[in-house]
This record gives sequence, structure tokens and C-alpha cells, in this order.
Amino acid sequence: MSDGVRLAVSYFQPTGAPPPAGWPAVVLLHGLGQTRKASDFVNWSPNGMAQRFLAPNGYAVLTYDARAHGESEGLFTLDGPRELADLRELLTWLTTNHPVDPKHVGAFGASYGGALVWRAAVEGLPLAAIAPAATWTDLREALAPQGHIRAGIVLGFSQDIPSARLGPEVAQLLKDAIAERNVPAIRAYLASRSTRSRLGSVRIPTFMLQGRRDFAFDANQALAAFRLLKGPKRLYLGDFGHTPAPNPPAEFDYAATQVRRWFDRFLKGIPNGIDKRPPVELAPDPWRQPTTSFKSLPRTRTLRFSFDGKRTLSAEGKVVRTTARLARLETFGSPEVKVSFATATGYRHLVAVLSALTPTGGEIVVSDGGADTQASGKRARTVTIRLQNEVTAIPAGSRLRVTLGARSTVQNIGNLVYLIPVPEGSVAHIGRIGLTLLTLRKPVSR
Repeated sequence: MSDGVRLAVSYFQPTGAPPPAGWPAVVLLHGLGQTRKASDFVNWSPNGMAQRFLAPNGYAVLTYDARAHGESEGLFTLDGPRELADLRELLTWLTTNHPVDPKHVGAFGASYGGALVWRAAVEGLPLAAIAPAATWTDLREALAPQGHIRAGIVLGFSQDIPSARLGPEVAQLLKDAIAERNVPAIRAYLASRSTRSRLGSVRIPTFMLQGRRDFAFDANQALAAFRLLKGPKRLYLGDFGHTPAPNPPAEFDYAATQVRRWFDRFLKGIPNGIDKRPPVELAPDPWRQPTTSFKSLPRTRTLRFSFDGKRTLSAEGKVVRTTARLARLETFGSPEVKVSFATATGYRHLVAVLSALTPTGGEIVVSDGGADTQASGKRARTVTIRLQNEVTAIPAGSRLRVTLGARSTVQNIGNLVYLIPVPEGSVAHIGRIGLTLLTLRKPVSR
């Protein structure tokens, strides 16, 4: 690279002679802590996708280990200017040194790689079509919504990169995030690694793939983008992504084939009809075919629940409210919890976990959220907590449960999203709790 760092790459080319203008090409970008060769959370690798889905179908393909990953050198700066420059320089290298048509190059990336695909689009890199998957458009919303760090998610991601390969700014911000120090600086940094505010200018044909249930990057990361994009666009919501997604292999094969068809349409100009189909596709959970398609984002209905009563909440305690049994439903949208809240002892944040108690005795975590409450005092005020948009199928006969506390572990010791405690001795006074839930008008899952 222009800064002297060496990146490891692989290049794949179809058999036979290239077209007069050169092969259409695709750059594949891997996820955090992965490499161009290694399988990730959906059991795919860039090289594997190149060999199975793209090169045999007439595409030249470039894969590479991002800096600070695999066989590449350099330090990790979280999809910053240097990582963007790497992609820009690699695109130039690809089209200059190989029989590739520079006007017909696309990019696909998952998770960390998908975010760089988004950044490439807003920064105007010469891409003719893109397909970002299981990724973010607003990293601040994903990791530090409403001023409270999702420390368990941050901690999990921090373990994907060896500390010796972290850039100094990222290393310090990780330490601060896990301890919830310097939150305004953290949120500003995360905003600088986000693209949502600029997506309205993107005209590149874009196929978004996002998980129905992904506790790192929820469905809103793609739904917001879908609303903003002005060019040709398509959205697929499926059963893949980060925890707790099941990632069925058959779904990956289906989704990868749809991505290839998107590139066939916009890199090869094949009129295969993918851009004429209803642009929103929602897979059922568990995944199977057929999926359900919509002409626009699906319509929803709003359910509201109210829980009276007063409780005192200690630093390690919890307040629980549960509904009556409900008909089968499927959430689609960000739930909202409103709490009458007061504290005289610095109960500085509040976490809400929404779960479903099923008739068979199980408990499904539907979503969670947290909010900074440091502005609260002795006088009760309403704290509004916006939860993540996890598209969740809830069986008939289930009861919804709202659990409030300082950490998500108060709902279940295995719920490791919000881990930061409040100071020992902190006490909050909880009054009326309201829950607003958006659901599909007609569930697609059985």
C-alpha cells in the first residue's frame, strides 16, 4: 500500500478468454477477525465464495486480508481512512494489472467488511453495484445507543483482534468503552465510522442482506438504509448474522445466489428480473422457502401494554413485569419501554430486556436496550428506552416480560449485552412501566 504496509491478496479469474472490455469483477471483504481464507459466522470465506459462486459464473474476483488481519501487516483502525485507502488502491491495482472491466466492478462484504463497502459507496469509489451484509450503517446506534455502552458486544468484538495489532486510538477507546469512560468521545468516534447520514447521496445499485435476529447489528441498520437510498435497491432479511442467528448453510447458498444474480443484472447487464421483483424479502424463522416479498417495508400494527405498581430497584436487583398470554405474533420494529424513574443515589443507567415466556417453558430474548439516567433525580420522570429491532417470531400462548435492572444479566446470567454495573448502594424508584411493540400485520413464520 502507499504507506508501505503489505496486504495479502488472492485473485480468481474465469477460464477462457475475457470479453473485449475485460471481465466484470467483484471484490469480497471479510468480517472482523477473519481472513480471506477462513470461514466466519455464516460458514463462508471470501475465497470460498469466489470459487463456488463467482469465478465459475464469469467474474474475476479479488479477496484480501484487511490490514491487521491474517497475513496482512498494519494496525487496525476500524474502517477508518487508511482502510478506505487500501480498498481504493486495490481497486486501481485490480483494474490496472488484470483483464478487468473498470466500469463493471462490484463489492460484497459481511459485518466489518460490509461496513467498508458502505463507506466505499458514500466516498464515491468506482463501484457499479454493492451488496453489504450483516453490518452497520450507524455504529453509534449499534454499540452506544442513548449514551449507554453495550459493553458485552464491544468486549466480544475486542477479542477478535490481538491487542498488538490495534491502532493506539482504537486500543484506548476499547478500554474506555468497556469501563464506560469518556462516553461522548466514544460516541463521536463511532459516529465517524458510520455512513447512515450520507446514504441519501448513494445511487449505486445496492442489495442489502441483514439478519432478522442479530444482537450486534439489528435489522434497523439495513431498514434505515433502505429508506434513504435513491438508486436501485433490494433488502433481504434472513436467519443469518451474529449471535443469536442460527446461520443455516442452505440459506447462505440461497442468499449468495441472489447476490450473484444482483451482480449479473448490474455488472453484466443481464435482464434477469431481480430488479423487477418486490424489493423487500423476508425469510421465515426457522429458515425455509418460500420467503415472503413486499413492495415496500411491511406494514405493522402497534401493541401497547401498561404495568402499574411501584418498586425499589437496587444495584444488583431487578423489576419484572409480565403480560397475559398472547396470540401468535412476529415483531418488526424497535420496541419502546417507558419507565417512571427516580433516583437520589446516582443510579446512572437503566437496562430493559424484553423476553417472551413460551408455553413450553422456554424464554426467548426478544430485544434489549439501555439508557443513560445520570440526569435523573429525586423527582420522578419518564425514561424512554428504545430497544433493538430484532425480528422475532413469538409462539401463540406466550407472555411478554419486561425486566429492568442495571445489567442485562439480571434477566439471565447468559445475557451478556449490557455488563456495566451501577455503583454499589445505588437505588432507583420505579413506577408505571409502558411497553410499545410493533408487529407484522401477518406473521411470516410458523
